[in-house]
Amino acid sequence: MTTRQALVVRGGWEGHRPVEATDLFIPFLESSGFSVRVEDSPEIYADEATMRATDLVLQCVTMSEISQDALAGLRAAVRGGLGLAGWHGGIADSYRNSSDYLQLIGGQFATHPSKSPDLCTGDQSDNYLPYTIEMTDLGREHEITAGIADFELTTEQYWVLHDDLNDVLATTTHPTQPYHPWHRPITSPAIWTRLWGAGRVFVATPGHSLDVLEDTNVRTIIERGLLWAARTASE
Repeated sequence: MTTRQALVVRGGWEGHRPVEATDLFIPFLESSGFSVRVEDSPEIYADEATMRATDLVLQCVTMSEISQDALAGLRAAVRGGLGLAGWHGGIADSYRNSSDYLQLIGGQFATHPSKSPDLCTGDQSDNYLPYTIEMTDLGREHEITAGIADFELTTEQYWVLHDDLNDVLATTTHPTQPYHPWHRPITSPAIWTRLWGAGRVFVATPGHSLDVLEDTNVRTIIERGLLWAARTASE
């Protein structure tokens, strides 16, 4: 059996613990038949030979920047059949200055609403809210999320700007609050897939901290998403 190749690209804002977070999933990839290479910069995407030999990229790079050559390499590789997957800011809040990257991913972090101002203390927990991940009709049938019921989390709830090319497996709804300026509930995709040329993209917005990634539902969805996204033998 030929070993498939996975490339873990991690870095950016340290608050998302990119090393520790991706280390949670490397043993799973290895046990699933992948040889794993780790890089600390997205500039590896400019290496055409490496990208052509890679079946899956797991990216965890929040904010940061990417060169035009690296971005072009990533887009070309996904279009050619490479799988791209990730969670939270490591994929949906990467390279904010690149509209071409945003188009590839299909969703961009806009905000994570906070608690009431009188409950805020000035740390990350100000943005930890209880909310529900709600499966769509597609999500109840899709191999990534089949058998997983709606579930609750208390963590950052991502408000995502998105388009209709996404196949949305789960959503989350931001309610109206007197201390927020929007006037009706806003539903954002929370888990989605996206086809790009011959490649597959998988995004899960939960994953701010290690405890969220270790939640049984979140971890199962991410593990299934990694396998779903990876290039298949026929590609």
